Amino acid sequence: MDNAYGLWPLVIINSAIFIVFAFSFTKPKTPRDWRSFGAFSAFIVALFTEMYGFPLTIYLLSGWLTKALPGVDLLSHNSGHLLEDFFGWGGDPHFGPFHLLSYVLIGIGVFLLMDAWTVLYKAQREHTLATTGPYARIRHPQYAAFILIMLGFLFQWPTILTLAMFPVLVWMYIHLARTEEREAKEVFGVTWDIYVARTPAFIPRWGRNKSSK
Repeated sequence: MDNAYGLWPLVIINSAIFIVFAFSFTKPKTPRDWRSFGAFSAFIVALFTEMYGFPLTIYLLSGWLTKALPGVDLLSHNSGHLLEDFFGWGGDPHFGPFHLLSYVLIGIGVFLLMDAWTVLYKAQREHTLATTGPYARIRHPQYAAFILIMLGFLFQWPTILTLAMFPVLVWMYIHLARTEEREAKEVFGVTWDIYVARTPAFIPRWGRNKSSK
């Protein structure tokens, strides 16, 4: 069997690419910003460590996986795409349905993060409320982008650690969003209330927005 792990330079390079990208479009300044950025970075490092470094999930579940997936070379890189393995799609897992779905989610998340930062940066410089672009659809597009990217990676390469981290990080982003909203209300007052009434927090309304009750 060919061992496709222990490739620590790939762990470092891939982690750095996503972490630097996220940093460039979030520019963390406050302790809250750094918590958000740090949590996402931890998820990325944990993901690529298992993807190219040490397959902790496969190691811990090796006995069960050997029985559930007889004949599968658990030390090959392709076998790490566990959803593709279990559903038996066959062929190159990089072109399987779960992997393709992951590309879509990650791509949307990356685009949303970039688009949101452009609007937010302009609003911060002008000391106004960000309400255009993705902010016209949801109040927290940057946090939604992080969640989409992480969800995409879970479809691509699920691990015990990242599956455990994901709901915790989603809860953390929701908590951070609520904290930001309290601060925004103090600064923008009625303008904020009107914005909240027509704009959902994380999931856009496709069609005509209706005022929240």
